[in-house]
Amino acid sequence: MSLKKIKQLFNIEKGVLQSSKCIEGEYDFITAAADWKTHNEYTHDCEALIFAAAASGSLGRTHYVNGKFISSDLCFILTPKEPEKLPVNLRFYHIIFNLYKNEIVAATKAGTSKEAIGLRVFGEYELPYFDISIQQKVKAEFGKAEALKNDLFDEYTYQLTLLENLNQAILQEAVQGKLVPQDPKDEPASELLKRIKAEKATLRQAQGKGKKEKPLPPIKPEEIPFDIPENWVWCRLGEIISISSGDGLTSYQMDKSGNIPVYGGNGINGYHSKFNIDSKRIVIGRVGAYCGAVHITEDKGWVTDNAFIVSYSVENIDFNWLAFFLKALDLNKLSYKGNQPVISGARVYPLVVPLPPLSEQKRIVAEIEKQFALTKQLKEHIIANQQATEQLLKALLHQAFEVKEMEEVNS
Repeated sequence: MSLKKIKQLFNIEKGVLQSSKCIEGEYDFITAAADWKTHNEYTHDCEALIFAAAASGSLGRTHYVNGKFISSDLCFILTPKEPEKLPVNLRFYHIIFNLYKNEIVAATKAGTSKEAIGLRVFGEYELPYFDISIQQKVKAEFGKAEALKNDLFDEYTYQLTLLENLNQAILQEAVQGKLVPQDPKDEPASELLKRIKAEKATLRQAQGKGKKEKPLPPIKPEEIPFDIPENWVWCRLGEIISISSGDGLTSYQMDKSGNIPVYGGNGINGYHSKFNIDSKRIVIGRVGAYCGAVHITEDKGWVTDNAFIVSYSVENIDFNWLAFFLKALDLNKLSYKGNQPVISGARVYPLVVPLPPLSEQKRIVAEIEKQFALTKQLKEHIIANQQATEQLLKALLHQAFEVKEMEEVNS
């Protein structure tokens, strides 16, 4: 075995297609993400490795491809440089790049908020080089173990999906009043709703909004999707919450030296030195693929205009119940679909929802947290098994390299 620079083994070129300009077609469009897309044109028809060089979440991921394809401009395309002098088995080096992913990224990345790997420094990185016959033997041996790992990972993925479905089922049970027993001593939710409406009207008047709020239409019997407990009540979502957009703040305007989390369409998307909320709040993504996603902020934060801040009656609605409840509603299904999905109050407020008594809200939260703690433990166990399997496979590969290296020395 010897060490060779990546640029000695491979021709390295940058991909050309921006993901935003992808047009669905018949050819593979390989990006930094795990899943590929398609495009209506291709730039290459060959065997190659695609290395993610400028996508922080996927930095260092390597794909193997053989056929007609086009690559993202966030990736490098690697093809054999001197097949006669330094032959390489691309399947073997697909294994090598993934095996040494963390080491390659740590040694070559640059940047802070947006990490990336430059083509020059990438080309200088040294990888182990073996005789082609050893490459082929190791690839064949590793292929069997890789197949077993893939089967195990499919099972792990299936188990994680089941857990996610279980969490959703727990939330649905909660929404329908089936998670905890009802207490006849609880104040009926109809009385709770009266107080919430009165508080909203008083607040509106105090804010100088003299014009009466446009009433939501009465609930028709055919709108009610399921039965609820006797002391619950149906209402429109706009009767118990209000939503308002945050304040515009682009990534260029953020003060990167700050430690105040900035909330956008899908949770935290940066940090800033100022805040526009000074208490823990529920926010809902307003724009983007994840619009409708529900997040709970830190005590201080900045909510951008890509998200809604939820206001509600603190005296009459439990904060944690409301957060769980909004997550269970899957508000993304209410979005306007288009180039830029978006939700609005016009879509959210008319939603017909069940309201439980305040005391039951608190019991529901306690039961959800109890059951979610159990599913979290199971999830952590599955992830630990995944990581152990990955480490075992790497150890086997390192062992194979050591054996082959000794064979080279002794031959």
